[in-house]
Amino acid sequence: MREGHRGAAGAAIAIFYIFLWASAYVPSKIASVESPPLWFLAARFLGAGIILALLALAMRRRVPLDWRGWLLAGAIGVFANSIYLGCTYTAMHRMSAGMGAIVASTNPLVLALLAPRFLGERLTWQKVCGLALGFGGVILLVEARNGTTMALPRDVLLAFAGVLSSVVSTLLYKKFGTAQSLVAINAIQLVVAGIAMIPAALLTSGMPVHIALTRELIASYVYLVLVLSVGASLIWFWLLRHGEASRVTAFYYLTPVFGLAISALLLHEPVGWHDLFGLAAIAAGISLVQRS
Repeated sequence: MREGHRGAAGAAIAIFYIFLWASAYVPSKIASVESPPLWFLAARFLGAGIILALLALAMRRRVPLDWRGWLLAGAIGVFANSIYLGCTYTAMHRMSAGMGAIVASTNPLVLALLAPRFLGERLTWQKVCGLALGFGGVILLVEARNGTTMALPRDVLLAFAGVLSSVVSTLLYKKFGTAQSLVAINAIQLVVAGIAMIPAALLTSGMPVHIALTRELIASYVYLVLVLSVGASLIWFWLLRHGEASRVTAFYYLTPVFGLAISALLLHEPVGWHDLFGLAAIAAGISLVQRS
């Protein structure tokens, strides 16, 4: 495949991944309101991890051969799932789904600042301008919601702590984990994430005694396990394996585009004309990063 075609295919896959990731905010909002969020996450991670473990066995995928590989997979699971989504779900108990998508889109800027130091990736002026423009678009969207129940400062900070944890997991995988089987490493990291989430769930919510298994909650669980924790996670690590981390994560700036649209359609959260300026800046920023 020619270089241009490979780049276009990679961009299309990245956009599809971001659409899947943004689509998680509505079922995640439902789960965080209708169930103890950390218990829901523990069940989600363990369910997805078991599915991937069975798939890895059926495909005869090799697991890491030494303790360092297992430790790496476990650490990625804790940072990419337990801490990241634990913070996000807790924040989204009060914060809107659209706002959660906006905070998540700060991921590329944080990673771009760390990638030159930890991954040796070049930070060109064009990439800096693109990331700054995209982040400016995010700021416009955040500012429009500042001071409302959709964006209380403590919830935004908690969600941002989750973003920092996600960045750490990306750096770990890109630097140390590219030789591992995608199916095997995802199975391990999800099972570890589920186990790690149980003590936190016990401390914050106690035993999950009274949970109403509504159709919405069950549908959210099935969607998040199969589409996000299994499907989207495999796509994400494939993208990291085949491209620079800062270029791949720049597509996170598209999260508000899909997140706000889906939240407006399904949860009737407001979207105004001012949002279009922010979204236009985000699109321009991504274009600059991909051309750098």
